[in-house]
Amino acid sequence: MVGVSYFMPCHPTRLKGTNLLNICSEYIFINVEGKLNPFRLKRGIGEVTVQSPPNFTQHVREQSLVTDQLSRRLVRTYQLYSRTSGKHVQILDNKKINAMAEDGDAHAKLIVETDTFGSRVRIKGAETGFYICMNKKGKLIGKSNGKGKDCVFTEIVLENNYTALQNAKYEGWYMAFTRKGRPRKGSKTRQHQREVHFMKRLPKGHQTTEPHRRFEFLNYPFNRRSKRTRNSSPKPTP
Repeated sequence: MVGVSYFMPCHPTRLKGTNLLNICSEYIFINVEGKLNPFRLKRGIGEVTVQSPPNFTQHVREQSLVTDQLSRRLVRTYQLYSRTSGKHVQILDNKKINAMAEDGDAHAKLIVETDTFGSRVRIKGAETGFYICMNKKGKLIGKSNGKGKDCVFTEIVLENNYTALQNAKYEGWYMAFTRKGRPRKGSKTRQHQREVHFMKRLPKGHQTTEPHRRFEFLNYPFNRRSKRTRNSSPKPTP
């Protein structure tokens, strides 16, 4: 049900061919399903038009599907811990990918670059420089050039706090590994499977920020000298 509420700061007037009661109003409020949505009025000679606000949700959805060429890239460094193998994802020198790395291994250190603001990322090995990509058969492969859509993954945070990585080119196909750490074909994966669940972990010895300075406390109660200093005030000159 749609209703219209009018804000009328001056004398109401009815216009021909319209249901608007006031040509002096700056805004009207249209009640759509119990929510008041403001619309700005454009005043002309003998007519009043309604301009609807932009649909920000639709804009975000459309922009999330394409690579952002203007914004600055956000780069993060972490490891991907596999829930099934109990080890970390690594990209080897021969472009093979598995989840057999121990915590702190050089090949397990990953550089994650944002592709757009819709949680889409590109994952690159810090040691080899190869990107994690997925071919048309659903197999994980390493590529030196990760500009293709097959090298883009969407981060999905699950209810159990694990993260699933869905390929942007092949929707419904996820990065997954077996208990032995071998990659599983994306065509055989589903979001609820343990094989697609990962946890982000910082590399061993890696610090995100500089160490904080030690917090200094004031001595309380104050000693006589500090108390006298705090309460002292300049004496008036004669």
